[in-house]
Amino acid sequence: MNPRIVDKVARFPTGAGVYIFSDAAGKALYVGKAANLRSRVRSYLTPGGDGRYQLRFLAAEAEDVEFIATASETEALLLENTVIKKRKPRYNIKLKDDKAFLLLRLDRREPWPWYRLVRKRADDGALYFGPYASAKSVRRSLRLLHKIVPLRDCTDSVFDNRSRPCIKHQIGRCPAPCVDLVERSEYDELLDRSIRILRGEVAPVLQDLRARMQDAADELEFERAQALKEQIRALQSIAQPQAVVSAVGDEDAIGLHRVGDEVTVALLSFRGGALENSRRFALKTQLSDAMLLDELLSRFYEGDRYVPGVILLPRLPSEPEIVTEWLRGKRGSRVEFLVPQRGSKRRHLELAHQNAMLADAMATDAAARRRAGAERLGRKLALADVPERLHCLDVSTIQGTSTVASRVCFVDGTPAKGQYRRFKISAENAGDDFGAMSEAVLRSLRLCLERDEEELPDLLVVDGGRGQLSAARRAIEELGLQDDLRICGLAKSRLRGVGDARRESGERIFLPDREDSLPLADQAPETLLVAALRDEAHRFAITYHRKQRGKLGSELDDIPGIGPARRRAVLRHFGSLSAVRAASREELRQSPLPEAVAEAVWQRFHVPTDREGDNGGAPEA
Repeated sequence: MNPRIVDKVARFPTGAGVYIFSDAAGKALYVGKAANLRSRVRSYLTPGGDGRYQLRFLAAEAEDVEFIATASETEALLLENTVIKKRKPRYNIKLKDDKAFLLLRLDRREPWPWYRLVRKRADDGALYFGPYASAKSVRRSLRLLHKIVPLRDCTDSVFDNRSRPCIKHQIGRCPAPCVDLVERSEYDELLDRSIRILRGEVAPVLQDLRARMQDAADELEFERAQALKEQIRALQSIAQPQAVVSAVGDEDAIGLHRVGDEVTVALLSFRGGALENSRRFALKTQLSDAMLLDELLSRFYEGDRYVPGVILLPRLPSEPEIVTEWLRGKRGSRVEFLVPQRGSKRRHLELAHQNAMLADAMATDAAARRRAGAERLGRKLALADVPERLHCLDVSTIQGTSTVASRVCFVDGTPAKGQYRRFKISAENAGDDFGAMSEAVLRSLRLCLERDEEELPDLLVVDGGRGQLSAARRAIEELGLQDDLRICGLAKSRLRGVGDARRESGERIFLPDREDSLPLADQAPETLLVAALRDEAHRFAITYHRKQRGKLGSELDDIPGIGPARRRAVLRHFGSLSAVRAASREELRQSPLPEAVAEAVWQRFHVPTDREGDNGGAPEA
C-alpha cells in the first residue's frame, strides 16, 4: 500500500464513519463503513487485506484515503450507501437493482392523505420521513402506526371503488374515509398525531405500551407481552433520530475549528436530506470567525456552484444581509443562515465541527511526523541542518525509447508542485540510464542557478543505487557544487536469497563517500518521507513517459517531407523507430528517403532542442 496511505491511516480517528480509497486522479476506488475507522482501514494494509479478491487491485491502485466521521454506526451505514451511489467506486459490489433505502411519503394536499413507501425523495412539497436502514422494520412499524393511529393505507383505485368499510375498519385500523365515516378535521388530527410519532415524540405511546406489557406479564399472558415488546421495539426503530438524514431538503453545514491563526473548515453538503459530500480546508488567518465566514461563503458558492436553501453556521457572518442577498440572487429564491441550538440541524452542525476538528488533529499530527522524519533523516545522513527542501530525480524509459526524467520538490515534507520539472533526455543519453541521470541532474541544477524563482535543494535524492549516484555526482562536480550540495541515492527494497532464506532487503540509502548502504527502518518517519518523495518522482516521470510514448507514431510525421508512405518505408528499412534514431547521417542517406528529407530526419534526432511547455504545472526544462 502507498506509504502516504499508511501514514494517514495511523492518524485516523477511532470513531464511526465512512472511508474512501481513491486513485491518483481522485476517482473513488472503494467506499466502506466502520465502527472504528483506524482499526478497519488498517486491516487493508496487511498482506492480502481482508481476503477479498478485488482488494488486491485496490492495494496496487490506491493513492489516497479519506474519511467522513459520523455520530453512530447506523449513520455510517446510511452515508456509505449515499456515497457509493454518488461516486460509483470501482471495487464496491454493484447490485443489479441498486435500490435506495425506503422512505415514508405523506402529501397533506391530497383529499385523504396516506403514507406511501417510496425509494426516492422528490421536491414536490410532500413530507418525507427516513430513509430507514431496515425495510422490514419500517414496514412493521407502519403497521404498528396504523394500529395506534388508524389511517387509510389502500391505493387510490381501491379507495375510489369502496361501497362499504373494509375489515380494517372493523378491527380499528382505519377510520373508513372511503365511505365518509370520518370528518376531514378528525382525520387531520390523526395525521398530526402520526407525524409527531414519526418525528420521535413517542414517550406517551411508549409509556402506555410498557404498562400494557407489564400487565400482560403479571397476568402470565406471555405471548401477548412478547407481542407488545416487539411493538415497542418497532416503534423505537421508526422514531430513531438520524443525524445523517433528515426530513428537510437541501442544506449545507459549515464547521470551524481554530487554533490561533490556523483554522480548519469542514463543509458538509446535505442533498435531499442525505449527506452527499464532505470537503475540508486548512488555512491561516487572523480574521475573526464572523469575517472569515463572509470570505468562506463567497468562495464556496462562487461561479455556478449550487446554493442550497439553508446554510447552517456556528455563528452569523459579519455582514449577513449582504451575503444573503447575493446568495438569494444566485439561487433565485430564499436562502437562510441558521445557527441551530437543537434538533437535527444542530446535529448536522456538530457533525461538521467534528469533521473539522478531526481534520485539524490529523494535520497537526502529520506536520509533527514530517518534522520528525526530516530531523531523523538529517541525523542519519550527518547533515549540518535539518533538510527542509528536498529534490528527487527519476528517469523513465523502455529500451531507450522516449527517455524522460522528472524532478519533484518537497518543502517541509509536502509537495511543492510549482517546483516540479520534466526533462526530455537527449538522444545521445536515451539508451544509457547513468548518462540520462547525469543529464537530468545537470539540467535540474542549472535551472536552480539560472532562475530566480528556484533554489538549490538542501538534499538531492536520486532514484537508484550506486551507479545512479555516481552519475549524479559527476553532474554536480561539473557545475562545481560538490561543496554546496548534499546528495544521496535511494534504492527500493528487493527480494534477496533463495527458498526459505529469501528476504526483503528493505529501503537503502547510498552516500558518495561510503562503501556500504544505510538501511532504513520499515515505517520509520524518515523512511516514509523519502519513500513518498521517490514515489512521487516515479509517478511524475511515468506520466510524462506515457505521454511521450503516445507520440511515437507521429514523431516522423512531424518532419517536413515525411508522410504515411515514407514513414512506413523508412520504418520497414530500419526495423524500428529506435533504429532510425540511432542511424548515422550516411545510413539515413542510403535509406529510401530523398537526401534532403534524410538530412531533416538526422537533424530531428541528433540536434538537441530545449522546449518549454505546459506539463500539468511543471515546465519541461
